[in-house]
Amino acid sequence: MLAQQRQVAILERVRSTGGVRVSELATEFGVSDMTIRRDLEALHERGLLAKVHGGATTAGPGSTDEPGFHAKSVRQLPEKAAIADRAAQLVRPGAAVALSAGTTTAELARRLVDVPGLTVVTNSLPVAEILHAGGRPDQTVVLTGGVRTPSDALVGPLAVGAVRSLHLDLLFLGVHGITERAGFTTPNLMEAETDRALVAAADRLVVLADHTKWGTVGISSIVELAAAHVLVSDDQLPPPARRVLGEHVGELIMVKATGAGRATRTPTSEGTAP
Repeated sequence: MLAQQRQVAILERVRSTGGVRVSELATEFGVSDMTIRRDLEALHERGLLAKVHGGATTAGPGSTDEPGFHAKSVRQLPEKAAIADRAAQLVRPGAAVALSAGTTTAELARRLVDVPGLTVVTNSLPVAEILHAGGRPDQTVVLTGGVRTPSDALVGPLAVGAVRSLHLDLLFLGVHGITERAGFTTPNLMEAETDRALVAAADRLVVLADHTKWGTVGISSIVELAAAHVLVSDDQLPPPARRVLGEHVGELIMVKATGAGRATRTPTSEGTAP
């Protein structure tokens, strides 16, 4: 079998199974481990798969890949529900809070419809609609203007200008990805700028992110990890993520997806309960 034919077969295997091992491929094709590693390297350089220790997996999305709101809304539903349940406990009647765009913040909005006297500032069309349709008459919902993104966020100069003059108690921020080096990131440059304006307007930053956000990097950083007073995630966070986040964020709160609202706390030495 020619190298090109073998690489096509390897790529088909990766796409159908999600991942392959060097040793298994070497046995199957009757070649050396080194030959398979060269095949994987060639496919990796073309962006067709991702090399990992001992094998390869499907190529991840690019740093500018931005799934639509509906596509994201059906992912990690139990985790998002549990995170939203816990985050809602941080909101007090009469508070002025901001909710950024995102499917987890939309879940939180559904839990805020009965909070008396709440003022909510958001650049999320779904969040605004949820509170408009089901919220109390004594609530105020402020929707920024701006350019609509695939994730139904309003971004750009109009959104930033609407936020800059405000003073808010809390910001609940949804993010695309989290890494130690890049911090909290998004795949949309204008959304990053809008999110930074929201961060600057709020006294406290609460990031809402399920475990799948760890290790994902969007093209633009919003803020560094240390900027978060609280991070609410689920208990499927891998140990390395728990260690890094525990060292950097003010307080790490993890919840069980099967027991929404029953949270386990892992505060850092600097963190205090809200």
